[in-house]
Amino acid sequence: MTETKGKAAQAPRKGRNGPSTGPSAGPLRLELALQGGGAHGAFTWGVLDRLLEEPGIEIVALSGASAGAMNAVLVAHGLMHGGPDAAKRALWQFWKGVARAARSLRAADAAFAMLAPPPGLSASGLLPFALWSATHAAWRTFAEQAAGQVTQDLNPLGPLLERLVDFAALRQPQAPRLFLSATDVASGNLRVFRNADLSAAAVLASACLPQLFHAVEIDGRAYWDGGYLANPPLAPLIAESPGDDLLVVQVNPAYRAGVPAGAAAIAERVNEISFNASLGNELRGILALKRALGAIKPADCPDDPLLRRLASLRLHRIAAEESDFAPGQSSRRIPEWSALQALHGAGRRAADAWLSQFGASLGQESTFTAIAEGDRA
Repeated sequence: MTETKGKAAQAPRKGRNGPSTGPSAGPLRLELALQGGGAHGAFTWGVLDRLLEEPGIEIVALSGASAGAMNAVLVAHGLMHGGPDAAKRALWQFWKGVARAARSLRAADAAFAMLAPPPGLSASGLLPFALWSATHAAWRTFAEQAAGQVTQDLNPLGPLLERLVDFAALRQPQAPRLFLSATDVASGNLRVFRNADLSAAAVLASACLPQLFHAVEIDGRAYWDGGYLANPPLAPLIAESPGDDLLVVQVNPAYRAGVPAGAAAIAERVNEISFNASLGNELRGILALKRALGAIKPADCPDDPLLRRLASLRLHRIAAEESDFAPGQSSRRIPEWSALQALHGAGRRAADAWLSQFGASLGQESTFTAIAEGDRA
């Protein structure tokens, strides 16, 4: 990966760590693309918490998948109802609610502890994630029978989103632009929910892991997690939003040294690779197109909204480090508040370090220009 550090002389917008408004310049309009990663989305919470403190930045659009979609709607809601401080409060309330909701899952997990394999059975291929999924499914079946009916799902985040987010406001034209990905179960195609489509169900569809929850049905179509196909969606964000600086927040580490050992570590790394694949491919395509467009005259640029936006786009990335998430840890699935706070702190530090090093380049030039083999960022 190549990142180019901006120079203060080139950046009249610079404040303490990043851009700020000047006498004749408005705030820098920033687009955010937020990767999903289960409870590891608390890292993104920390990044957002820090970015929302920058007076020279206006967040005008967000895309997201899974936990990234949840972070996106919370930020947009807060910006519509009080500005950056309200967005910070909404994020805190959501992640605190996630920790509370996790207690019920831990209780269900304990109630079905007999599903755990006996010692020495790990070589049979029963991975911990699959076992936890079976535990959850058993609890769900028990709850459905006790209720006398089949429930749509038992995702505790639905009521939390309904309570914290004003979806009607997010459907208004003045709201920040939102693009949330989901996977159409029947066709296997990507569905991107935009502002006009937004509801708690749309966010839950973007975060619906089929091993844990029923598919989310919207207008007769069933949806699973958007991270399978676009984690997060970049093309519609670039083509349809008003900013010229796009910052990708990547939760799943792109690089881990060595080969994981043990079922838990292997399963975790497989998940990271799988959920990084779409983002990596889309970033490579964007970078290749930007290089090609940079070699032609602006007047000769094809008359296509995405290509014209790509030609002027400034691309940036903040990525979690290998050390931020220990391989095989369970916090992605059953989060403790202390673990979420630690991830939040790691995200804040990453954003602060990025702003200190590259903030002057916002509004000036791209700081993410290539994905190198063995990319560690």
